[in-house]
Amino acid sequence: MQLPLTPEEFLKMYKAKVMVELQNPELMPGAKDLVKHLAKHDIPMAVATSSSQEAMEMKTKKLQDVFKHFHHIVCGSTDPEVKHGKPAPDIFLLAAARFPDKPDPSVCLVFEDAPNGIQGAISAGMQAVMVPADYIPKELRKSATVVLRSLEEFKPELFGLPPRE
Repeated sequence: MQLPLTPEEFLKMYKAKVMVELQNPELMPGAKDLVKHLAKHDIPMAVATSSSQEAMEMKTKKLQDVFKHFHHIVCGSTDPEVKHGKPAPDIFLLAAARFPDKPDPSVCLVFEDAPNGIQGAISAGMQAVMVPADYIPKELRKSATVVLRSLEEFKPELFGLPPRE
């Protein structure tokens, strides 16, 4: 069977496509308003991502008005303190431990779009809000504390946080 591309050509095209996507990221609907609401009420926030630090820097470059509100970002694929990636709880426990007051996992709330992230958050003893893509099967959503179609649906007061105005 003759393939139209060599593996090297495919990889080069794939990397070019990823670079374009990283430089023009889109936030989930409702993410910006939610982050600003939580920041307004001095709710500490962090990002725990499987992305590399380089990828996160590219993704967040044009979104500093949102990401400036996060205390820190843990990049699982490049942070030497993350021993096991999602679905292990390591990245979430490390994100909590890097806050100055080192909150107990039981008071941490994780927002995730992927089943592995939900599993990791639950294993860490944290509550987990899932905003899955439509293609994620229903059985992989069951362990989340709550499942939303959009962050716009999130009701902070259900988790002891200040309600939106």
